[in-house]
Amino acid sequence: MALDAICLQAVVAEVAPQVQGLKIEKIQQPTRDQVILLLRGNRRLLLCASPSQPRLNLTALLRDNPSQPPMFCMLLRKHLSGGRILSMEQAPLERVVTLRIEAVNEMGEMGTFSLILEAVGRHSNLILCDSEGRILDCLRRVDFEMSRQRQVLPGLFYHLPPRQEKQSPVDMEETMFRALMQKAGPEVQADKFLLDTFTALSPLWARELAYRAGGSTDCRLGRAQRLWEVFSAWQARVRQGEFRPTVIERGGKPADFTFDSVLQYENAGKMRVCESFSAMLDDFFREREQADRVRQKGQDLLKTATNARDRLCRKLAMQGREYEKTQDRDHLRICGELITANLYRMGRGMRTLEAENYYEEGCPRVTIPLDVRLSPQENAAKYFKQYNKAKTAEKMLSRLMAQGREELTYLESVVQEIGQAESEQDFADIRLELTEGGYIRGRGKKQPGFQRKSEPRRFRTDSGLLVLVGRSNRQNDKLTAKTAEKTDLWLHTQKIHGSHVILCTRGAEPDEQSILQAAKLAAYFSQGRGSGKVAVDYTPVKYVKKPAGSRPGMVVYTTYRTVLVEPEEDLPRRLAIK
Repeated sequence: MALDAICLQAVVAEVAPQVQGLKIEKIQQPTRDQVILLLRGNRRLLLCASPSQPRLNLTALLRDNPSQPPMFCMLLRKHLSGGRILSMEQAPLERVVTLRIEAVNEMGEMGTFSLILEAVGRHSNLILCDSEGRILDCLRRVDFEMSRQRQVLPGLFYHLPPRQEKQSPVDMEETMFRALMQKAGPEVQADKFLLDTFTALSPLWARELAYRAGGSTDCRLGRAQRLWEVFSAWQARVRQGEFRPTVIERGGKPADFTFDSVLQYENAGKMRVCESFSAMLDDFFREREQADRVRQKGQDLLKTATNARDRLCRKLAMQGREYEKTQDRDHLRICGELITANLYRMGRGMRTLEAENYYEEGCPRVTIPLDVRLSPQENAAKYFKQYNKAKTAEKMLSRLMAQGREELTYLESVVQEIGQAESEQDFADIRLELTEGGYIRGRGKKQPGFQRKSEPRRFRTDSGLLVLVGRSNRQNDKLTAKTAEKTDLWLHTQKIHGSHVILCTRGAEPDEQSILQAAKLAAYFSQGRGSGKVAVDYTPVKYVKKPAGSRPGMVVYTTYRTVLVEPEEDLPRRLAIK
């Protein structure tokens, strides 16, 4: 869901005291819509103006930054680096938050800047203004052609987005509320009445208030006799700031979040109260951010890999049809031999030969087509040539199809890797892998990129054993062939694509719990992530071999054991080494 004004009020009430007075040490812009202020005391303030998930919170998630900072990031660094946050304020009942920052201006004097987050859905924006309220720049410029009502451009004075012509839910009194209910009529749905009448009220809470007042989310005003009592109780909690960061889980997965528990889902939803709003937002948007990274940064890689995979599937299908034809080649040999046996009866120019097929029981008569341009001996030779050609084609197609199936397995593993890639370096490694494999044309001069060395994911079991998980096929090869000791345990999902997992045993026999946790990690970082039970094979590294000339990530192994595990969403986060 989008962050509504009341929930944003709760976030600001929590975050503002924690950042007030802190110095801005660094400024980062990991994606087009995200700006992170690194504050003194190792605090990271995230300002996200994404159209789908705008928000503000203190974040504990580490994000990779591009090798070249965007222009807006460089502008923020120019004006705000070394500055101090004076205040964080929210416009009343609006999804707009202003950071007042004291910093040195271009004249070398202390000045005040405003960094404004407009978390208003698809029109979300992040705007930097000077002490006079004049816009220095913004993430999304809005000119007259885009909006005649309000322009957001450098040099213009900043104005709040146009307010909705609705009532304030916080200041509403009972007499006015009941008059508005009577005017709307008893047949109007209670949640629609609330949404149409009051600003800053989200659809979730409009349905919740209707449910508490009338017993269902779609009840009419005529049945919602307790609507004012429910509304006034909600109103009092908002006024007093009685907020609880709550995640709504449906089907075991986070489906929504809000500032208090809701009852409308009954047994279909589970309420989970978080320790803070910042932790709640980090947890809720973690997977969505990863999906966005895959969609934005990995889109071209995914398109390349899927196109190559689909093209290979069509090629294998064609080869399969050709292979089926070669299986019916014996009749060609029989035709050639029957022609040879009946040469004494034949002459040039015959169109067909009718002869007894002594290869079948009862010697039925068969009609053999002939080429009128050829002699009987040449017709026989033609059938024998076609037979030998089909026999050779069978061998060639068998080899080509085996190579194609191996390549298809490899490409499917690449698609799985792209879907689980987390960092800029992950995508860079996969791009290099596809380039070396000939799927992406080399760019000639190497482009500037990340210099940071790619490392496998690192976890530690409850027993203290280190677990390493590969991020790409090339890293899987390195992890298994070079990093792991011969006595370490190697784990991989059975018959489905996934990362190589190494349980570092330090030469000792690992305990069952560590093996089970490593197996669950192997299942989580595989195509079986969303499945129920997943079979995971494990064996000492010494039994894992890489065939000569095989593609990245491809190995064979023997002397293994298998365990059935179920992937767990929380386990990787709990065992991850920070």
